[in-house]
Parts: sequence; structure tokens; C-alpha cells
Amino acid sequence: MLKCVSFETEDKVLDLGCGCGVVGIYAAKQIGVDRVFLTDRDPVAVEVAAGNANANGVAGLSVCVSDGFREFFETGFTKILCNPPYHTDFSVAKHFIMKGFNRLQIGGELFFVTKREKWYRNKLAAVFGGARAIQVDGYVVTSAIKKSESYARKR
Repeated sequence: MLKCVSFETEDKVLDLGCGCGVVGIYAAKQIGVDRVFLTDRDPVAVEVAAGNANANGVAGLSVCVSDGFREFFETGFTKILCNPPYHTDFSVAKHFIMKGFNRLQIGGELFFVTKREKWYRNKLAAVFGGARAIQVDGYVVTSAIKKSESYARKR
């Protein structure tokens, strides 16, 4: 996924479902600790991500426990990046997409790395009004840009 994303100094980034924190740590090293947030529903993952942030020179990175967006209320992101559990049902991904849309600012972009291109491309297109998919090393990075404050309308 990181091969498909570039970070700008004015970005505000969320690593959603951060696991050990690789994506968020990379982003923080590019744009600074105060512009990057990491969440995961697993307290152990959050603890590991915070430890990895300290070990990689980005101590103080905001890492918190949240089941998706349920306990996390920050908004105004320019980029939300996630690697959801795509081999199970799509309820987690639906939550990430629907609530992620609401947490992005206009022009902000939501990124997913998965192996299931069609479902993600279709769902993102339905909500955002369009999506793109790029094949990278056997995975698919699917992304969509928020163009309006409301979900796309079906025609």
C-alpha cells in the first residue's frame, strides 16, 4: 500500500487497524508525529505499535484502542490507510468505508490493501462515486477520494 501513497507535510493521516504500526510509523517519519493517528481494536496491537513507534524515533505518536471508529472521534483526515481482515465477512470493511468517508475532509483519500479487488472497488465506488485499483505484489490497493459531503447517489 505504501508504494501507492505519498505523504505531504499538510496531511493528516489515520492508520486504521494499525496492527504493529508499520504504516503509521512510516507516515509519522515522513510528516511528523502530530499529524498521524493509529487505532486498533486489539489492546496488545496498540501496545506493540506504541513500542515500535518509540523504537523507531517517533515517540509520542497517537495510538489508541478503538473498534474501527467506535471509540475514536478525530476527524478531518486527508488520508486513511487500512489493511482490513478481508477473508472474513465484509462488516468490518463496510464500517471502515462508511465511517471513514465521514472522517475524511473533501479531497481526502481512503486506501485499502486486500486481495479482493471487485468487492472493495464496487463498495468504494458506491459510497465515494468512484474508485481505483492498482495491483501491487499480489495484492490490490483500492482507493477513493471524497468529493462531496454526502455519499454518492445511485443513478
